[in-house]
Amino acid sequence: MMFRIWLSPPHTCGKELEFIQDAFDKNWIAPMGDNIDGFEQDVVDYIGGDVNAVALNTGTAALHLALILLGVKRDDYVICQGLTFSATINPVVYLGATPVFVDSELETWNLSPYFLRKAIEDCIRKNKRPKAIIWVNLYGMPAQIDEIKSIADEYGIVLLEDAAESLGSAYRGRKCGAFGDVSAISFNGNKIITTSNGGMLLSKKKESVEKALFLATQARDPFPYYQHSHIGYNYRMSNISAGIGRGQMTVLQDRVNARRANNAFYQQAFAGMPGIKVHKEPNSDFYSNHWLSCILVDPAQTGGVSREDIRLKLRESGIESRPLWKPMHLQPVFEDCVFYGDGTSEKLFEQGLCLPSGSNLKPEELEEVKGVVLGMF
Repeated sequence: MMFRIWLSPPHTCGKELEFIQDAFDKNWIAPMGDNIDGFEQDVVDYIGGDVNAVALNTGTAALHLALILLGVKRDDYVICQGLTFSATINPVVYLGATPVFVDSELETWNLSPYFLRKAIEDCIRKNKRPKAIIWVNLYGMPAQIDEIKSIADEYGIVLLEDAAESLGSAYRGRKCGAFGDVSAISFNGNKIITTSNGGMLLSKKKESVEKALFLATQARDPFPYYQHSHIGYNYRMSNISAGIGRGQMTVLQDRVNARRANNAFYQQAFAGMPGIKVHKEPNSDFYSNHWLSCILVDPAQTGGVSREDIRLKLRESGIESRPLWKPMHLQPVFEDCVFYGDGTSEKLFEQGLCLPSGSNLKPEELEEVKGVVLGMF
C-alpha cells in the first residue's frame, strides 16, 4: 500500500548533492575518498568522547565486526536485549554464538538491569560466562546505561552499544554511540539521517577501528599482490553514500529537534486520554532523539480499543504506523533460545504502536494523525 503519511521517510536537505558532485569531479566512485574520511570525522566530532570511527555499508556490518572485535566466537554466549529488530541479533548467529535474551524495563523499554544480572549469574552457574552484552537504545531512547555498565564491569563482560536508532540522543549529557566498548550506528533510509544504506562502527580504541577497517576491506595483507591471512568482508561504505551522509550531518540537530517536536505534539494531543500513553524520557538524565514516537494502548482503559484497532484505522486513512518490535524470544528463528524476564517486552509488543515520526512531517499531517486516533473514542 502507498501511504500518504509515512512512518519515517528520508529527509534530504540539498547539500548532499555538493558532496556527491565532488566525488564525481574527483572520480572517487569507490569505497574510499574524501567523503568517507570527512563523514567519519563529522560523526566523531559530533559524538565526541575521543571515539574513532569507520564507515561501513550497513549497520548490520557494524554489529558483525563489533562482535568480532569483542572476541565473540562459536559457542560463546552473548546476552542480548530481546526487544529489538532482528539485525541486532543476527550477527551473533553469523559467528556461531548463542543469544541469551533479556527482557526490558518499563521506563526506557530497554535492557533490564535486574534481569541482566539474573541472566549473567545463571550463565555462570552453567559454566557459560557470557562473552559480551548487547543493549539497544530503542527508538532513540537511551537505556539505563550506568546500571548496565556497572553490572558489566562487576562481572568483567564487554559491552556492545547498538546505537542504530539513537544518533543524536544523549545520556547524562553524553552522546549515544560513545558508551560501548564498541558501538554501532545505522544510516538506513528510515533513520534520523541516512546514506540510503549504511552504518558506522565506533570505539575509543584506535586499534579496534583500524582492525575493523582491515576486516571490512577484505583483510588484505600489506603486500603488492593480494595475500590474505584472515577472512575479510566487503563492508566498506562507498564514497558516494558518504557524500550523502556529509550533507545530512549538516542538518542532524535540525532533524533531532523536529522529531522531538513530533513527540511533544503527541504528548499534548493525547494528554489525559485514558489508556493512551506516549513514550517519553523518564527524567532529565535521558535525552532521546525520538527517532520514532510510540504510544501504549491499554484496551482495559480505552473501552476495548486496541493498538491493532488504531493501526488499522490509520491504515484505512493512508497513514503508516507499526507495532513495536516483536520480542526476539517470540520469533520462530530464536524459539529455542533462553529468555530471562517477566513478560514486560511481550506486553509492550501487544500494546505498543509507532506513530508517524518523520522530520519532514507537516503540521496538518500531525493533526490528521491526531484526528484519526481521537476519532476512535
